Amino acid sequence: MIKDNNIKLLKTDQIFRMTDDTGMLQHSIYGVPDRSKGYTSDDNARALIMAVKLYNRHREKSVERLITKYLSFLCYAQNPDGTFQNFMAYNREFSKEESSDDCFGRCLWALCYAFSDPLTPQNEKNAAWDLIEKATPNCKKLISPRAMAYAIIGLRYLNQEKTNQYISKLADTLTDHYAHYNDGGWHWFEDSLTYCSATLPWAMLAAHSATKVDRYRQVGFESLKFLESKTFTKGYFKPIGCKGWFHKGEEPAEFDEQSVEACEMELMYLEAFTCSGDKAFLSRARTCYLWYHGRNSKGLSLIDDETGGCYDGITSDGLNLNQGAESIVSFWIAYLEMKKYDNKEKEK
Repeated sequence: MIKDNNIKLLKTDQIFRMTDDTGMLQHSIYGVPDRSKGYTSDDNARALIMAVKLYNRHREKSVERLITKYLSFLCYAQNPDGTFQNFMAYNREFSKEESSDDCFGRCLWALCYAFSDPLTPQNEKNAAWDLIEKATPNCKKLISPRAMAYAIIGLRYLNQEKTNQYISKLADTLTDHYAHYNDGGWHWFEDSLTYCSATLPWAMLAAHSATKVDRYRQVGFESLKFLESKTFTKGYFKPIGCKGWFHKGEEPAEFDEQSVEACEMELMYLEAFTCSGDKAFLSRARTCYLWYHGRNSKGLSLIDDETGGCYDGITSDGLNLNQGAESIVSFWIAYLEMKKYDNKEKEK
């Protein structure tokens, strides 16, 4: 068992080291923030979710200020048309390159989550709602399946008839993707398994939760089982490696394993548990969480006891000892969400 029953046993140092007056920096050199790489809206969106969850467990002003910082970053990042710029240099100037659908989806997910949480301060709720209202019409333009998935996951928190209409349209599109690529033993939305794959089954189950449409539930559980069959083959969670991914008809890449994959797989399983009540999914979620603590292909913990940071992943040679934003945020979201479900089970 991992001795983390008290949140104070896990240091939050790296969260605050990586966060300055602008927001959360993107990368680090080992545990030292790397200002040369600047910031991203992707990371600050996920950091906003983390901060709201952390405030629910650790209600201090320093954590409340994190919510404000990350939300302020997204306010600055939003374009007049409601989309979001992504890459910002350390001088606070955004790159001129066009932002991605995925960035939009992650930002919308974070804003909806922050707005829906009862402990988010009211001024921050008001600001988040303004950004959501500007952003939501852009859901009609999304092309990336993962962007659609993040948007569904976010909009579900609003529980509104208007936003449920967006959810239905996005989920119908993902269902069409699934029908197109679902072939023989390949039960998936694309002809490859790449990054953040768990968001797709997770989103279909979330869409069912919002709309009660049975086919969303069916596609969600079928695709979840397929993804599980490719990532739990050795009794522990092993994400598809980012150096090559897994293309239909080929062998999956072994490495590198990235921190965000364990987090989003956990969240997918927790959604499945909520949807079905099957505790096998809760057990799988816990296995994904324990990936951070050494239940992985190398038997190595990814948590730095000195900083409370999370290493950037597992390579063929061992750990990537950098502690960037995506990794630290993914770990803390995974930790806080797992503790919430564990506490619910203890209360029964």
